[in-house]
Amino acid sequence: MQIWRINTKTQELKREPIPASWQRLAGRGLIARIMVDEVDAMCDPLGAGNKLIFTPGLLVGHMLSSTDRISIGGKSPLTGGIKEANAGGRTGYHMAFMGIHALILEDIPEKDGYWVLRLSLDGAAWEKADDLAGVGVYDTAKKLLEKYGDKVAISLIGPGGEMRMKSAGIQNIDKDKIPSRIAARGGLGAVMASKGLKAIVFDHAGGAKPAIADPEAFKAAQKDYTQSVMNHPQSVTYRDYGTQAMPQMTQNFAALPAHNFSRGTFDNVEKIAGEAMREFMLTRGKPSDPSHACMAGCTIKCSNVFGGEDGKIIVSPLEYETVGLMGTNLDIDSLDAIGRLNWHVNDLGLDTIEVGAALGVAAEAGLMKWGSEEDAQKLIDEIRVGSELGKILGDGAATVGKKYNIERVPVVKGQAMSAYEPRSIKGTGVTYATTPQGADHTCGLTIRAQVNHLDPTAQQQISLNAQLNMAGYDTLGACIFAGFGYATAPDGVVKRLLKSRYGWDDLPDNILQELGKQTIKLEREFNKRAGFTAKDDRIPEWMTREALPENNSVFDVSEDTLDHIFDSIE
Repeated sequence: MQIWRINTKTQELKREPIPASWQRLAGRGLIARIMVDEVDAMCDPLGAGNKLIFTPGLLVGHMLSSTDRISIGGKSPLTGGIKEANAGGRTGYHMAFMGIHALILEDIPEKDGYWVLRLSLDGAAWEKADDLAGVGVYDTAKKLLEKYGDKVAISLIGPGGEMRMKSAGIQNIDKDKIPSRIAARGGLGAVMASKGLKAIVFDHAGGAKPAIADPEAFKAAQKDYTQSVMNHPQSVTYRDYGTQAMPQMTQNFAALPAHNFSRGTFDNVEKIAGEAMREFMLTRGKPSDPSHACMAGCTIKCSNVFGGEDGKIIVSPLEYETVGLMGTNLDIDSLDAIGRLNWHVNDLGLDTIEVGAALGVAAEAGLMKWGSEEDAQKLIDEIRVGSELGKILGDGAATVGKKYNIERVPVVKGQAMSAYEPRSIKGTGVTYATTPQGADHTCGLTIRAQVNHLDPTAQQQISLNAQLNMAGYDTLGACIFAGFGYATAPDGVVKRLLKSRYGWDDLPDNILQELGKQTIKLEREFNKRAGFTAKDDRIPEWMTREALPENNSVFDVSEDTLDHIFDSIE
């Protein structure tokens, strides 16, 4: 394995050995290490000093179920701090086969214009992409696959990224060649655009599966892990309903965001929940598919292909976070309508969580009617043409709130909350407040913890444990749902997999949390250098005094708890 370092100004590639301090990190943990080691935290996120890093996790490349994810990171133009966003699809697997431990994109081009960067075992080739400028993600992917063949992996941006919008993500094609797996959060698509790149093509022809130090031990550990995944009841639930298993559950907790986070329940939840969606897909038949794998080798198959009554795909996938932020948050109760909006935001290469939250704030400002797909689509059209209003919306919820003087803006560190109301699931609120990544449920969701979620004194440890575990999983390259399997597999399965994969004999038994500790300490160090203080680790003030009508709950976890959550790891 090597570090591939590309200067986007000179278009030169250097292949380097992995520094000793980087060798036992990958994914999110390695991004944090590189950022602390090499990036001035005060740099302009869209300037020459920032770096865009692609790195597969430590266990990527072996078709471990749900463990072939790619992490992408840099300094976020949205939060101003460190950012890692991860995705399924092909990219991580192909990079592992190419022997790329990390791809580091440096500097910025001197001239305007966009390029396609093709990486193969022969090196780097640059091709002008002027014909793709302004083209949506779906057509861009189609053209690139026609040109480079359907065996490659592709990471690409849409028009939103080209316009440097702070909600822009980086999309990756899945096993079915659809550019649907987005490293969505934090504006990293704008960072990729600043490097002059419309797309990166990873051609792993001639590559090989990463070497395994002890194949028999690895095979045994893999078997134990896979059986645990397949036998876990949550895997069965997510195979049937995907992330759309969540609306009824969050509704029961009064934690389903509605009407711009002013309520925690939605009157027509049954119309947008997973049960209705699954029935639609089964009744409508192919190409709809309620159990779809976003990457080869996944046994959970939590993704989906959501088709319409006309037998054509509306979008793939339609996920709970999008249903929450672009559906219930806007008072829209039609899955078909949400799916159509989802497709357009995908095609722009934007984060549906951030755009949905921005539209909620826009509705609060009177820019659209609540519950109107037509009005929401008009605002998305403004984003596509890059109008003044469109650029405000594309920069996310915080920017919309500031422009229109709206107080009810559900953000932390400038990033929109995902679809878990922190006044009802207060442990997740602690995660939103304190994770270095901004309001992101994938950094430590606590809804399944056996705790009184309304008790402000019971949330610190469950959030800390969830944050450490998730930082560890992100460093392994594991999906959030892989955690069910890792948690219930025979003792030490993560240690066994890493030991047999790399030959590391000195790993601690709690290696998952140790990876999490290393990662979060590095991320906090970067943010500290970027000027973040304890005052940035806060839920919006309005949520501490505006009670949810369903349970009269405010976010009342003490500032002292938030300020000291990481004391035990520092």
